[in-house]
Amino acid sequence: MDPAGDTMPISELLDERRHLVEVAHWMLGSRMAAERVTDEAYREWYGLSDHQRARIQTPRAWLTRVVGSISLARLAPPGPGGDAQGSTRKGGPRDTGLEGEVSGVLPRTWDTLSPAERAAFVLNDAFGGARGNVAGSVQPTGPDRTEPADRAEPADCAEPADRARHSLRARRAEPASPRRQDEIAHAVRQACADEDVGRLASLLTHDVTAFFDGGGKVRALTRPVTGSGQVAPSLLNLLARHPRTTLHTCPVNGRTGLVARYDDQVAAVVTLDVTGSRVVQVWVVLNPDKLRSWNRPGS
Repeated sequence: MDPAGDTMPISELLDERRHLVEVAHWMLGSRMAAERVTDEAYREWYGLSDHQRARIQTPRAWLTRVVGSISLARLAPPGPGGDAQGSTRKGGPRDTGLEGEVSGVLPRTWDTLSPAERAAFVLNDAFGGARGNVAGSVQPTGPDRTEPADRAEPADCAEPADRARHSLRARRAEPASPRRQDEIAHAVRQACADEDVGRLASLLTHDVTAFFDGGGKVRALTRPVTGSGQVAPSLLNLLARHPRTTLHTCPVNGRTGLVARYDDQVAAVVTLDVTGSRVVQVWVVLNPDKLRSWNRPGS
């Protein structure tokens, strides 16, 4: 596994999620239901093992197919006992309330289409993808994709021992002065803007650790990345230059950190733990829920 190669640029992370929400919205007619269906699709993605995810050739197409499948399960008419006819998904607490949200907002025209016709329209006509391409975008991962034999650790629980160990190490070390923190943060931002991996690596300790908190809501790394040789390219990939992406220094938790925006939306907040003259830890928040306060008007 190559952490740097597996790190997606912010522009791709947000575009992918927006695409999935749009697919679900077209099918369900409800923005709230679409967000919940998208979250469920990402839970299925993180429910796969690393090996299973590696075998998926086109993750975005795989997630689109899962979103379509979940949406169709919500749209299918109730069968005996209240279960959706033709649905192969097992009911559970995560399904509660979705049917009620959808039933009141579906356009009347959808009632004349079968679930298969809705899927064909949304996944093919509306989004320009051929069914063969979507269906063939993933190699078989087992007899039951939704319940893999060896499940990956949930993103929120990734490596708790590593998190604790590195946090304690950062606390024990003498923190940098506010002026030094500000200088290092500006230097990191400039190295990222220049895409200078050597310069960025020189600002990190050799055993620096980076944590990426996507909260299971975007396709971010779930395990810590260690070592300046891995952290520097991972950050550069994440913060890659893009016409719609900007990176600025900003106060974060009382210290100078970095804030990345995609268009006008805050897409990532980066906290830098600096000791001496180098960064010992990097915390990258990508979870849209945790960034809501940054995206409120006037923030």
